[in-house]
Amino acid sequence: MAPRFDPSNLPETEEEIDFTDIEEKYQLSFEEGFDNVVVVDNVPLVDDTKEEKLVQFLRKIFKNVGPIRDGHFVMPKAVNERGKLMSKGFLFVEFETAEQASLAVKLIDGFKMDKNHTLAVNRFTDVEKYSNVEEEFVAAPAEEFVEKEHLKSWLADELGRDQLVIYRHNEVQVLWNMQKEQPQVAHSKPHWTETYVQWSPLGSYLTTFHAQGVALWGGESWKKIIRFVHPGVKLIDYSPNERYLVTWSNEPIVVPEDHYDGPFGSEDDGNQIAVWDVKSGALLRTFPSLAPPTPGARSTVSWPVFKWAPSERYFARVTPGSQISVYEAPSMGLLNKKSIKVDGVVDFEWAPLSAADASGAGVKGSKPKDDMLAYWTPEVDNQPARVSLVSIPSQDIVRTKNLFNVNDCKLHWQNQGDFLCVKVDRHTKNKKVTYSNLEIFRVREKDIPVEVVEVKESILAFAWEPKGERFAVITTSDPNFVSATPGSTTLKTSASFYYLDKGKGKDTLQSFKVIKTLPGKSCNTIFWSPKGRNVVLATLRSQTVWDLEFYDLDFEPLEAAGAKPAAGEKDPSAYLQLLATGEHYGVTDIEWDPSGRFIATSASVWRHTMENGYQVWDFKGQLLYKENLEKFKQLVWRPRPKTLLSKEQIKAIRKNLREYSARFEELDMASKTQVTDEVRKRRRDLMEDWTKWRKDVESELAYERSASGQQAPVINSADEEAEVVDEWIEEVIDEKEEIVG
Repeated sequence: MAPRFDPSNLPETEEEIDFTDIEEKYQLSFEEGFDNVVVVDNVPLVDDTKEEKLVQFLRKIFKNVGPIRDGHFVMPKAVNERGKLMSKGFLFVEFETAEQASLAVKLIDGFKMDKNHTLAVNRFTDVEKYSNVEEEFVAAPAEEFVEKEHLKSWLADELGRDQLVIYRHNEVQVLWNMQKEQPQVAHSKPHWTETYVQWSPLGSYLTTFHAQGVALWGGESWKKIIRFVHPGVKLIDYSPNERYLVTWSNEPIVVPEDHYDGPFGSEDDGNQIAVWDVKSGALLRTFPSLAPPTPGARSTVSWPVFKWAPSERYFARVTPGSQISVYEAPSMGLLNKKSIKVDGVVDFEWAPLSAADASGAGVKGSKPKDDMLAYWTPEVDNQPARVSLVSIPSQDIVRTKNLFNVNDCKLHWQNQGDFLCVKVDRHTKNKKVTYSNLEIFRVREKDIPVEVVEVKESILAFAWEPKGERFAVITTSDPNFVSATPGSTTLKTSASFYYLDKGKGKDTLQSFKVIKTLPGKSCNTIFWSPKGRNVVLATLRSQTVWDLEFYDLDFEPLEAAGAKPAAGEKDPSAYLQLLATGEHYGVTDIEWDPSGRFIATSASVWRHTMENGYQVWDFKGQLLYKENLEKFKQLVWRPRPKTLLSKEQIKAIRKNLREYSARFEELDMASKTQVTDEVRKRRRDLMEDWTKWRKDVESELAYERSASGQQAPVINSADEEAEVVDEWIEEVIDEKEEIVG
């Protein structure tokens, strides 16, 4: 039944009538805005006779952008001084969409019609926006200066402790190393990062990873210092002195065509690598990732893609098989505007700075020393493999060494740049047997002589002693070596230590000789202390063996009957001492602290789920602290910056080391006493709380029994033997000291 019509419900005036439903049904859509319109300047001036020809030519230019609306290719005209109708030198083009207008700006702006006419294409809305800018410049109010916290405040710790960061489950903790005690929490934050954390090379910043980029944290209160927007970032790398940051994402950069406030521009679209200025946060340049060597092959990333020279003036990348591209910083331009063409190049490494060069770097008036890099190329046709040393920026080749029967090479610089060791994997002429040897370049000597150290076995690991002239190698002749996959088989290995024998006379030829070879091992990795002398040989990525061996290469042996060997007759092998052996079940990672006093071993859930956690050892191999943590992921020591002490100051400290040692021992004892006192006070407070609680409960129970007329139960212990415990407590009331006889 239809609703009954009631005239009393009609509106009294026309203004009160609701037309909303009718307006929505018959509403007309009107075009708003000019986002799809572009203005084209520097168009040739033509009259009516040449207009059609010019318009046809311009339409061909805009053809690839998108369809132009009919009648919306407008070229304004005006009568000139001579009374002739001429075009004004610009035109309006209207596309179907705003995206097509943006594409026209990107593709056609700067197009050269001829040597006198270069088209300038802009959005109509941009022209309108900039034409409305105030003629009088009004400076923005200056931000009030806020002093930042000191980024190296942790170095002022009175106890000289180092810091480490651990990442477990969803929580990140920055800890103080307390030696034998549980580490003290300096800062903790849940969900601080989404993937992992990374320290900067000098320890100034802690980097956290997020979906939209990375953030840098530091200072005493761990505030956010700066953030860098790079969606999907997976890997980062700092320059040696923390001035620049390189980020990589597996997702190519996508720059929206509409309004965008991000750091990237249209020229960055599709790139995956970004270089930033750490201090200002400015984006310096982006780079594309290298295409796979063969079409259709899976793309892989060898990180870091860009390797920094120690001076931070240059960074470079290799295009395998063709060239090395060296870029200048901070301009980000290609050095000499061209890459170094090297047919077949596989890899390269920069030479580190020596201690003298590093201390003089940045000194006013001093000329910066040239950087140097080494690269190698494989055998191609009748050309031998080759290792070359190149000076930068001159790009002069200062030394070359040819190699034959080469399978692979690995470049290992000593951290002072004094030596370059090339680990060469070779094969016999029939290619049935493989072995290794070492080609050692003495970079500081005249003409850079090269010494060959024959090994005759396959080398699993090589490592220079920091700031020293010794190195360690792990070799194997195990037949399972060729077919073994990581973690599947524990190989039988040998560990050898080498030193530079300088001989007795000035003209004696120096050469590297074996200190000692340790056979029958299972170790596969070498971890030198950052201070040298001490080294740990470990078995990693194994499913059955997790051995740790702690060695001292400068151990002072006890001389028999007090006799001392004559000068120059000391046997280096007598100073090699196994200090201790240990085991960490499921160990996956090992890292020394920057002082060289402690070493941490950890088992990460990223590799397995068996007894995850970490252990802290001292350099002698004594286990100081152990903690098993569920879903433990990562442990990284906080790096230290280079010392500010001069050689003379360091020498004076070593001369008075006993005096300093006594002072530090007093501090250690005071620290232990303080910890003990704190534990005792805490236990005493807990005991007092418990006693008070018991008395309160007993009084309440007695009151309730009295109110209810009940008597306290009598405990009959006749059936049980009573045990009486006497406790003697001695207390000193008075103390006298008497001199007897």
